[in-house]
Amino acid sequence: MEERAWYIIQTYAGMENAAKTNLERRIKSMDMEDYIFQVLVPETITYEKKKNGELKEIVTKTYPGYLFIDMIVTDDTWFMVRNTPMVTGFLGSSGGGSKPVPLLDEEINPILKACGINNDKPFECEVGDTVLIKAGPFVNSEGKIDSINFDNRKVQVLIDVFGRQSTVELDFDEVEKK
Repeated sequence: MEERAWYIIQTYAGMENAAKTNLERRIKSMDMEDYIFQVLVPETITYEKKKNGELKEIVTKTYPGYLFIDMIVTDDTWFMVRNTPMVTGFLGSSGGGSKPVPLLDEEINPILKACGINNDKPFECEVGDTVLIKAGPFVNSEGKIDSINFDNRKVQVLIDVFGRQSTVELDFDEVEKK
């Protein structure tokens, strides 16, 4: 079975919401809920002051002409999405029957966060575990977890710097359990 991932779908310009509605209807009517989980049109909301002093809400598409879809690509789901009205195809599919390329976590996570969706994986480490630092100035250093803040998704790691114990605060995705 294929892996669940996020993909980008191209639509006619200005028809993102219509394409989303068409996709959601087809997902339900073709019983694809077990393979297609979410269709997303990222939008940005700004406010503009009118002449009379009232605030007017302005909704703009963050990525005009594109939808994001969380799905498992099979022959059936791929065919169904491509042949939905207002959908022109998958981004990253070079044609000739080739399957689309999924988005990497570092590509989709900022988009999901901007939309208020949490796609973060659960943190599997505990206080006292040895971890490897994957990013920042201490990359490839080992340390022990001193404390974990699940609300802010931060971890305090004790590392050895010039023979002394120092505490470094890192994001969950910057450490990996050894």
